[in-house]
Amino acid sequence: MSKEWLSTAGFATLAIREGLTPGSEQEHSDPIYATSSFIFESAEQAAATFSGEREGHTYSRFSNPTVSVFERRLAALEGGEECVATSSGMAAILTLCLTVLKAGDHVVCSRDVFGSTVGLFNNVLSKLDISVTFVALRELEEWERAARTNTKLFFCETPSNPLCEVGNIRRIAEVAHSVGALLAVDNCFCTPALQRPLELGADVVMHSATKYLDGQGRVLGGALVGTRSLMTDVRAFVRVCGPSMSPFNAWIFSKGLETLQLRMNAHSERAQALAEWLEKHPAVVNVNYCGLVSHPDHSLAATQQSAFGGVLSFEVAGFRSQAWKFINGVRLMSLTANLGDVKTTICHPASTTHGRLSDEQKRTAGITEGLIRIAVGLEDGADLQRDCERGFAAMGL
Repeated sequence: MSKEWLSTAGFATLAIREGLTPGSEQEHSDPIYATSSFIFESAEQAAATFSGEREGHTYSRFSNPTVSVFERRLAALEGGEECVATSSGMAAILTLCLTVLKAGDHVVCSRDVFGSTVGLFNNVLSKLDISVTFVALRELEEWERAARTNTKLFFCETPSNPLCEVGNIRRIAEVAHSVGALLAVDNCFCTPALQRPLELGADVVMHSATKYLDGQGRVLGGALVGTRSLMTDVRAFVRVCGPSMSPFNAWIFSKGLETLQLRMNAHSERAQALAEWLEKHPAVVNVNYCGLVSHPDHSLAATQQSAFGGVLSFEVAGFRSQAWKFINGVRLMSLTANLGDVKTTICHPASTTHGRLSDEQKRTAGITEGLIRIAVGLEDGADLQRDCERGFAAMGL
């Protein structure tokens, strides 16, 4: 059946219909192809498939029909030519780096990225003679000064984790391209429902699908989206080195994409309300959420995002002891470092997600001992406020 009509379909339609091709049983829901390998009708057909002369699947480390549905759907939502799925978000970053970088190359990365991303650049890629310079996400001049003749990749998260700082994707892309480098953007916090970095000049979009693409904290996965040429090289790396996504996980992610726009809008609404409430609380030193008019990046965020996402952080006075009292005092929120769930989660970044950073790295990245991160779920907003009141009461306030 022709699906030419999908070329003009809107986001919500693509999230539900892209990649859906009923099989011999005319199933209405995406099936799970739980198989490691695929059979052929003849030796000639097998040879043609393995050589690439014939389209088809040979082995699920290389490709799988269920994974392909997720890849096509996410590529359509991001506005990219092709997507490659991986076993986790960190696997996606490593795959990208080992595809586009070689010994002697240099990376420029925003300073306030996920702690494991810092560890990958500092502790793993350094062993391969790949160097990195960390810069302030907001400061375009730092990006410009950090670029070298051997710089091949710019990497950033925007909004950032956990301070919700926003980088000017269009301007950072211009700097990257002026020195012949690629720009990769971690779009985990916004997803394509709220932000499409490729349209702003980025070359690659990276996802920890584990977060909002799933939306219910069930499975691990990652993805890269970009040009067909680049993704062909990325897919070759996955095929050989094996950080591939399982069919079951891909099916979960495809189901998650069907409700992504609804969920992201709802997350954003609840986070906005909680951020505004926290900003007025006398025990709160400051709130980091780019949806607040008081946030220094609010205007920029409003131009490149359709909403402001579900993650916020705030700082309480009294350092770690008070932050831990707050976290231990809440009852509704789940104490876990994951985010993107329908269940609201809470954590202390300095001792969890960024706990392996040195004290100096934490200070430079703005990760203080009084900082608390909340990934706002889909519970009633009034219940979330009451839970925060329990936390403040535990602090003796």
